[in-house]
Amino acid sequence: MEHDGTGCQAPEGPILCVNNCGFFGSAATMNMCSKCHKDLVLKQEQSKLAASSIDSIVNGNGKEPIISGTIDVAVGSGEQKVVSLQPDDTSASSEAIEVKAKVGPNRCNTCRKRVGLTGFSCRCGNLFCSAHRYSEKHDCPFDYRTAGRDAIAKANPVVKAEKLDNKI
Repeated sequence: MEHDGTGCQAPEGPILCVNNCGFFGSAATMNMCSKCHKDLVLKQEQSKLAASSIDSIVNGNGKEPIISGTIDVAVGSGEQKVVSLQPDDTSASSEAIEVKAKVGPNRCNTCRKRVGLTGFSCRCGNLFCSAHRYSEKHDCPFDYRTAGRDAIAKANPVVKAEKLDNKI
């Protein structure tokens, strides 16, 4: 059987990745291994995003969203290039991005016992252990009575029909 007429040829041998990472590449991924090809595609997407953001900042058209932040782009030989995008209006970006850092392990607000994932958060905004989870055990400042009245009032609005004329 001859396969010369079909035009299909078997590769002569395995093709190594063009980035010399030691893995095998394929023609479908531009002779790169899957990891290097994924990194290349990611780098291209980030550069397109950065270019479109810079164009929208320069042109000021406002049609595309402005993204501020830092992008780490891995360059072929292991170097890292940091691209920082900053919009013209810094007050809007400072309001939009607020990162709250976690101080430490979760502890009961009353006895300072570590609670981890089993902590109970109260309506007053604090975290408590199983012994202090009830409002009467930790002197909760939250007003449950007013909150209940407001919930009932919101769920049951007053419905008042107009008076009917009794003329027959």
